[in-house]
Amino acid sequence: MNIPYKPLLPQTEQPIVIIGASGIVKDAHLPAYEMAGFKVFGITNRTISKAYDLQKQFKIDHVFESVADAVKNAPSNAVYDITVLPDQYIEILEQLPDGATVLIQKPMGNDLAQAREIVEVCERKNLVAAINFQLRFASFVSAARYLIDQGIIGELYDLEFKVTVNTPWELFPLIKEHPRLEILFHSVHYIDCIRSFLGNPKSVLAKTAKHPLKKLSSSRSTIILDYGEDKHVVINTNHDHHFGPKHEESYIKWEGTKGAVKAKMGLLMNYPDGLPDVFEYALPKKDNENEYEWTEVKLEGSWFPEAFIGAMSNLMRYKEGSDSILSASVQDVLGTMKVVEACYASSKNGGISFDEV
Repeated sequence: MNIPYKPLLPQTEQPIVIIGASGIVKDAHLPAYEMAGFKVFGITNRTISKAYDLQKQFKIDHVFESVADAVKNAPSNAVYDITVLPDQYIEILEQLPDGATVLIQKPMGNDLAQAREIVEVCERKNLVAAINFQLRFASFVSAARYLIDQGIIGELYDLEFKVTVNTPWELFPLIKEHPRLEILFHSVHYIDCIRSFLGNPKSVLAKTAKHPLKKLSSSRSTIILDYGEDKHVVINTNHDHHFGPKHEESYIKWEGTKGAVKAKMGLLMNYPDGLPDVFEYALPKKDNENEYEWTEVKLEGSWFPEAFIGAMSNLMRYKEGSDSILSASVQDVLGTMKVVEACYASSKNGGISFDEV
């Protein structure tokens, strides 16, 4: 079976101005843009030496001393790529030209109030704005989306994210101390991906937990999203599995009335080196519809860095008119942030007390 999964690239050149020079820019944004042939016009960062380091490594045309300097010198058709922490989003968005095109790093703010403020600024300034929820564009998610959209696995009734890994949070010092660590900066990807398939849930049940020997605000979560009586949608994450690779897990599984899809997300295992992804689908055998046969399909690219091509491509194509839908628009992602807020409220309020039963 031929499964299309690679992103369509823009038909016009739209130079990119990157605001921020963190590790994610070095490891994902710039390698992805290099692969796709996107032109990076310039970069700026509060610690300007980091911007110069990336300029040398990736042959970027310009380094700007500030956001204002970047905006002043940017081409009129520039796409701004904001890659800083959420606290700085509003300040930067206010400095962009009205009508500008902008890709904002996830999450869309530290909480729902900040998310709403971001949407307000974008709408007031008439920005063409999307959030960089690149998991939507990972090759294994795009391939699964094709099989589901074409009705090949039937009606989707079960969607599961399972992550049992040893995450080296020390590689992310800027977010390691955040009071909303696991759901806001990790499971938010899965929440957003689920919404891209099923829309907004009716309700949410969640519990996020600490590790007894760590100072992290949270490192494990269970999230149940209610999409009605015939759907089971769950996220289970455990970033504290320190017991070797034998029983590590990292996958997405979609089950439908006609078949199923399973994708191993190798990136999260043995991080940051990762393991290979594996994409498989199951359909009834031709000679026996009661038995299923799993088929593995080799896909090119992974979540990092290739999915970053899809996120930027969709924004550019929407701007030029070749895509009719901006997949992760700030307006759509407001729904993701509402689910995140509901998760924290559910986790705080707790379930039914044992003594009340």
